[in-house]
Amino acid sequence: MNFALFIKALGLAFILEGIPYFLFAERMPDVLQRLLEKPPGSLRKLGLSALLFGLVLIYLSQGL
Repeated sequence: MNFALFIKALGLAFILEGIPYFLFAERMPDVLQRLLEKPPGSLRKLGLSALLFGLVLIYLSQGL
């Protein structure tokens, strides 16, 4: 496993996670409250969708 690549990917994940909080700080409490109100099954579907989308992006980027 390429440790440097892992650290870069982790850094990119933190950047992407931080963007909404930086750009939309006023709206984030409402967004988080709405997420708290969703049932666990709905959150699992959202998480699975994000996971699959990430895997597809990684797969497609292998040819670049």
